[in-house]
Amino acid sequence: MPNKPSTRLPVCMRGKLLLAFASLWFLAGCTDEATLKPGAGGSKARPVIAAKVALSAEQVNVEAVGTSRALQSVAVRPRVAGQVTEVGIEPGQKVTEGQVLLRLDARDEALALRNAEVELADAERLLTRYRQTKDSGAVTESALDDAESAVARAQIAVDRARVDLEYQKVVAPFAGYVGLSDIDPGAWVDNSTVITTIDDRSVLLVTFALPELLLGQIQPGQSIELATWRENSVTAQGQVVAIDSRVDENERTFKVRAHVDNSADLLRPGMSFRIALSLTGNTYVLVPEVSLQWGARGSFVWAIENGVAKRKLATIVQRRAGEVLVNSELQDGALVVLEGIQMVREGQPVKVAEVRELNSQSSNTAASDAAENKEVSGE
Repeated sequence: MPNKPSTRLPVCMRGKLLLAFASLWFLAGCTDEATLKPGAGGSKARPVIAAKVALSAEQVNVEAVGTSRALQSVAVRPRVAGQVTEVGIEPGQKVTEGQVLLRLDARDEALALRNAEVELADAERLLTRYRQTKDSGAVTESALDDAESAVARAQIAVDRARVDLEYQKVVAPFAGYVGLSDIDPGAWVDNSTVITTIDDRSVLLVTFALPELLLGQIQPGQSIELATWRENSVTAQGQVVAIDSRVDENERTFKVRAHVDNSADLLRPGMSFRIALSLTGNTYVLVPEVSLQWGARGSFVWAIENGVAKRKLATIVQRRAGEVLVNSELQDGALVVLEGIQMVREGQPVKVAEVRELNSQSSNTAASDAAENKEVSGE
């Protein structure tokens, strides 16, 4: 019998066809837009555990480097030139407002005051005699006016002499701690000589810089935490008191100033600090981390609407402990699939077996550990 032509495909051709069918099947099963169709086995409701989403504010932890100065600080100088007769301070001594720090030779000024007082007394006696004889006509009105003017000028001379005498001592302008001094009795000083420094360090002013993108997120009254750089660092709490009115056009930063209580006197003016503060940003949707899925269009969650699973895009804003802050069209209180995600497809009927709540308040507290850290430098 004649040989019939074979209808079997070559082995290489069969392999290519199988590979093509397998590729089409894989793409059909992995597409993001796959939906369950009637008769496809998806009409049966799948049991799932859902979570109720909550709204929560983004928390950003910012770290900066700041420098400090005393609440009040001054370099003390005498008002006049003279020879030092007494130094009444020691380095590190705490002084009160008005306490005498240094005295100059005041003998000439004391004599000048006595002379001015004598002249004032003479002018007052003359004025008294003129007034007593005014009615007799022996003293003219012009002479009486001159006597009154002489008394006024003599009083001014006395006041000026008292001021000059007061300038012979240097007093503390406010309460604080005295710094080092190189002045000894017998030294000659003038109004350019620094006697010592005084710092009121009961409160420190700490200045630091933040990036301009944070402008508007920090306000006066906000709390900050400070720490020194040494191994056993000293920590302190502070409060923002002022924000600069301009942004540095070169550094693109703005300055912030805070008050730091130093009643324990552990800190010193001029120290640098590591500053930490927590800023509150925009409000987003908080979902469980396990509810977040990934597809060709990015991250998403399965929302439950009218008993049916719906894909909702969810862009990650911030990760937290077991939860994720996302930018999504979900509303506060919406339900998302928490467990049973592997059985869910677009349009899949679901049966909610349990609903779990998310505590946005506790999430905000935990966000301080998971928030994005931004480190900047300050003066």
